[in-house]
Amino acid sequence: MILCIVGPTGVGKTALSISLAKKYNAIIINCDAMQIYQDLNIGTAKITEEEKENIPHYLFDIKKVTEEYSVYDYQKDARYLINKYSNRNIIFVGGTGLYLKAALYDYRFTLEQDKKDYSSLSNEELYSLVLKKDPNTNIHPHNRKRLERYLNKEDLNKYPPIKLYNHLIIGLTTNRDILYERINKRVDQMIKNGLINEVKKYYDQNIKTKPLLGGIGYKELYAYFDHQVSLEEAIDNIKKNSRHYAKRQYTFFNNQLEVNWFNVDFNNFNKTIKEIEMFIERNYPND
Repeated sequence: MILCIVGPTGVGKTALSISLAKKYNAIIINCDAMQIYQDLNIGTAKITEEEKENIPHYLFDIKKVTEEYSVYDYQKDARYLINKYSNRNIIFVGGTGLYLKAALYDYRFTLEQDKKDYSSLSNEELYSLVLKKDPNTNIHPHNRKRLERYLNKEDLNKYPPIKLYNHLIIGLTTNRDILYERINKRVDQMIKNGLINEVKKYYDQNIKTKPLLGGIGYKELYAYFDHQVSLEEAIDNIKKNSRHYAKRQYTFFNNQLEVNWFNVDFNNFNKTIKEIEMFIERNYPND
C-alpha cells in the first residue's frame, strides 16, 4: 500500500503521517523539496528525531545545501525506495506536488531533441499559451527561457498522468482564514525557535545556493542581512510568500493530482485521523 499525504504548511501532515505509519507499520518518505537538505530544520518545519517515534524516515537530510538536487534525482531515489520496500506499506508526506508526480506517475523529462521550436512566437504569445495551461503561473511574461521550458514540459506530461504505482493521495485542508492564521503563527514560532540564526550561519559563509536564495524563510532573511528590508518586513514577507505558496500548492494538487481532500478538525484531530483511516480501509480492504 502506498499512501501520500499532501497539503499546505501547518495543516497536520506530519502528525497524520506518524499516526498512519504506526497503524499500518509503514515507512515514511519525504516529499518536500526543502527537507531534502541537511540543517535546514526550523525554516522547513522538519520533523525532529523525537517526533519520528522510531519510524523509518527516508529522503530527509540527504544533501548539503551546497549540493545540487533535482526532480530527476528525486524520481530516481523515490522509485528505488518503492521497489526496495515493495513488501512494506509506504507513506509519502510533503507539500512538493511535482516530486510526488515525478515519483508515482509516468513523468518524463524533456530531452533536447524533443523540444518544440517556439522561436516564431513573441514573449506575449508564449505567455498566453502558458496562461491557458496554468492561469496562476508565477512565470514572468518576459522570462522567455522559463516560458519555453514550461511549455515543453507540459507537452511531454499531459494530464491526466499515467499511474505507475497504485496509491491513494490524502489531502489535508482547512478554510483560508484558519490556514493563513496558522501560517502566520507558525512563522512567528520559527522566529522564536531560532530561524534567524539558522539562516545567518549560511549567510556569514557567503553560501548562495538555490535552497537558500529560493526557499521561503531563507531568501527573505538573506534580503534582511543584505540591508534591503527591515527584520519586520522580512518576517512579513515570509508570511506573505508562505500564503502565496499555499495557493500555488492547491492549484497544482487540484490540477495535476487525484487528491482526496479532508477538512481538518484542529479541535479534535483524532476525529480527522479516524475519517481518513476509514477511507483508506475502504480503498485497501485487505491491507
